[in-house]
Amino acid sequence: MRFHFRFHPFLLALFLWQLSGTACAGLFDDDEARRQISELKTQTNETLDAAARARLDLANQIAALKDEIARLRGQVETLTYELDMAKKRQQDFYVDLDGRLRKFETPASGAADGFARRGDTDPAAESRAYEAALDQFKNGKYKEAEAAFSGFVREHPESELTPSAQYWLGNTYYALRDYKRAIEEERQVLAKWPNHARVPDALFTLGVAQQDSGDAKAGRQTLEGLVSKYPGTQAAENAERRLKKK
Repeated sequence: MRFHFRFHPFLLALFLWQLSGTACAGLFDDDEARRQISELKTQTNETLDAAARARLDLANQIAALKDEIARLRGQVETLTYELDMAKKRQQDFYVDLDGRLRKFETPASGAADGFARRGDTDPAAESRAYEAALDQFKNGKYKEAEAAFSGFVREHPESELTPSAQYWLGNTYYALRDYKRAIEEERQVLAKWPNHARVPDALFTLGVAQQDSGDAKAGRQTLEGLVSKYPGTQAAENAERRLKKK
């Protein structure tokens, strides 16, 4: 006995439709996966390119900053050198001025002998002590100069060199940026020796110290008074230049 099995046309069509749908779905899944992989690869490449550009930009910025720092360092070194030279020139000028003023301060030999007998002092020893203190200042050893000038003023209150030592003591404090003490010491010159040749210089240091301590009004008044009372002196000329800048 034979059995004849036939697919119903409708069932056959349904089976073929399902089979084609499954195949299409698999094909669609592969295409989607490839598309996503391609997009991910593109995004990754773009991210890497952006990171590389950022690193390059950062490297360029670092190089530019290094160049700028080197340039500024060079300017600072140049300005520091120029400032040091200006300070040295100023010190040399005042030391030279000190030498010229001392010609008027040093008493004649007979007067010196009489002074030595009255005060029981040694003018030569005083001169050596004074010169030693002045050398400390000239060499920029301001703390040592302060100690030396303070000692001189204390030990030789009646010396012909004491007004100058007092003046330099004020300058030493100014160099140490102790403007309050500089003002106090220069005022000692004005109070104790109002007619001394050091007074114009003491006024100049006093006025500058007042300005640098923050009292601009008092400093200007001091410098203007110096210009008015002692015209033609080097201190007055320095004061005029200072007043034009401030």
